[in-house]
Amino acid sequence: MQIALAPMEGLVDDILRDVLTRVGGIDWCVTEFIRVNDQLLTPAYFHKFGPELLNGARTASGVPLRVQLLGSDPVCLAENAALACELGSEVIDLNFGCPAKTVNKSRGGAVLLKEPELLNQIVEHVRRAVPAHIPVTAKMRLGFDSPDGSLVCATALAEGGAEHIVVHARTKMDGYKPPAHWEWIPRVQDVVKVPVFANGDIWSVEDWRRCREISGVEDIMLGRGLVSRPDLAKQIAAARAGEEVVEMSWAELMPLIQDFWLQAKAQMTSRQSPGRLKQWLAMLTRNYPEAAELFTVLRRETEPDHVSRLLGLPVAEAA
Repeated sequence: MQIALAPMEGLVDDILRDVLTRVGGIDWCVTEFIRVNDQLLTPAYFHKFGPELLNGARTASGVPLRVQLLGSDPVCLAENAALACELGSEVIDLNFGCPAKTVNKSRGGAVLLKEPELLNQIVEHVRRAVPAHIPVTAKMRLGFDSPDGSLVCATALAEGGAEHIVVHARTKMDGYKPPAHWEWIPRVQDVVKVPVFANGDIWSVEDWRRCREISGVEDIMLGRGLVSRPDLAKQIAAARAGEEVVEMSWAELMPLIQDFWLQAKAQMTSRQSPGRLKQWLAMLTRNYPEAAELFTVLRRETEPDHVSRLLGLPVAEAA
């Protein structure tokens, strides 16, 4: 079984990847999508989204990072994929799942599920452009407004050369509304010979067990469930191995929150950093009452030094 950390735009950046992969249980992670339009991007742009490329495409804890590209031009995507490989990415992932309206309007993400022939062309071009030992993978949803075309799309990706396919078991129009339709995943797996990963609505070990039973697949990708429960991958890995599942306590999580804040404060502007911390805390409230209490205390706080004090960090150390 492989457990992957999902690439969530505006949320799972290099700071959160560092913190979450440190907890354990995650086999690999992905950059936020890197948008490709009509030009070859610069190395600096790739490093902006994946600074881990400067560290052997690994997070500080050694978890592999793969670069994800989003776009609709097969030639330009192929050229940028080749550059990403030169910069150290050991896998190239292609995004056909983003549901954002702004992304879809520019022919990126899930809207391409309306064009299975184009999906096939994109993967074929990228596959030919990157070294043979570099896997090309893809992430898709079940379709744009109906899952009826999902089997055709998955087949197009696999025949184009995708080494595995992550299926977010919702359509674009579903957004993130529950439930995820795990029952479609075995149908996708039946029509392709490559591994299929299940993604969507896995918030707990119990959800993972139900997803595994319904989908019939072993490999999973965790998104919001892992962000809101940072040890979820570790819990699932333990359950899969028949070991005792021990949940992370708030006391164990708090040092990670403090480190997340210190990194955000160092890398972002004083206007941006408090918002990033609140964003993560808001998601942690799903599983930690203490996170709700801390969020309430910090909710209107915009001064970084005050945030540091409220987190129990001496301002001199946080500076």
